[in-house]
Amino acid sequence: MDFKQIKHNLASTPAYIFDENVILNNLTELVDLKKQSGCRVLYSIKALPLKKVLELAKDSLDGLSVSSLYEAQLASEVLKGSGSIHITTPGLRDNEYQQITELCSHISFNSISQYQRLQAKTSPSPSLGFRVNPKLSFSKDLRFDPCRPYSKLGVAIDDLTNIPDNIQGLHIHTVFSKTHYEALEKTVNLLEQKLAHPLNHLKWLNLGGGYLYHHINNHQPFIDIVKRLKSNYALDIFIEPGKAIVGNAGYLVTEVIDCFISDNKHIVVLDTSVNHNPEIFEYQKKPELIESNKQGEFSCLLVGSSCLAGDVFGEYTLKKSPKVGDRLVFANVGAYSLIKANRFNGYNLPDIYWLDRNNTVSLLKQSDYQDYRKQW
Repeated sequence: MDFKQIKHNLASTPAYIFDENVILNNLTELVDLKKQSGCRVLYSIKALPLKKVLELAKDSLDGLSVSSLYEAQLASEVLKGSGSIHITTPGLRDNEYQQITELCSHISFNSISQYQRLQAKTSPSPSLGFRVNPKLSFSKDLRFDPCRPYSKLGVAIDDLTNIPDNIQGLHIHTVFSKTHYEALEKTVNLLEQKLAHPLNHLKWLNLGGGYLYHHINNHQPFIDIVKRLKSNYALDIFIEPGKAIVGNAGYLVTEVIDCFISDNKHIVVLDTSVNHNPEIFEYQKKPELIESNKQGEFSCLLVGSSCLAGDVFGEYTLKKSPKVGDRLVFANVGAYSLIKANRFNGYNLPDIYWLDRNNTVSLLKQSDYQDYRKQW
């Protein structure tokens, strides 16, 4: 995407732009992977529940993956019965469970106690499963590790030797933003080693998300894993990518509103903040800046406009010194950014724009003071 004109043509900032062509390319790759392997693909809407994205996913994939009643309701509205809706979450509530069973085609219980408490209330239609914690960690950062010590996510694999008769599937999810299949191979090998007998009596296996398929050059290991599982156990195999579909399709356009020097460092204040992408602060990530230039002569600290001292995007080298009114663009912020954005300090949420396949930019949503007032 060429932002030289686009970023200056926006009526106001901060603003998120989502690129339809990038999403379509990601979906095309997944459809091809689906054809080669025989798996079924769901979009995990927690990454970005934007209706435009859901409509594209609906047309290309086999359904949607959700984590709550509201997500299930939104998925049902979009799909209109035309695809699967899978749910797994530690947050299943007794008073919402009946609605969940009416909306979802597959329910993976997160714990034995959750299953014992709720399964008797299940209407005949959903297919029931367990989320499995295989006790294999692939991240040094515990915040990204579903298999961390004392994990709240899934039933320990050694506790699943006797699977109840009404359980038809298993769900695993052990990684985040992986660009190879080594973790998946190890996880599936362990499943086959410890649960080979139960697998023969099940109907489906959900391999979860966490793999950035567009960054993986060789998909043959994945194809071989899916074909082996389908051949050996006659299982339907699902995957549920989220970030892999929208992560590289999102951009945040921001404007410089102040520049000054603090302790001999150039400070550039933006009209956005880490509150529009909270993972920057949560995980101390430095987002990619399109205007960054390693050969540039000007170094500065890009900071947000809130009163939080740690509202800092990072230190960047630019071609020239930015001035008030200049616009800058953060890339690869399509996943887990807009969905977590908030109005801390009373600053507005970013506008939302859509760049369609014909390179036409249109405004999808714009909040105002009445939206802020209604919230409080």
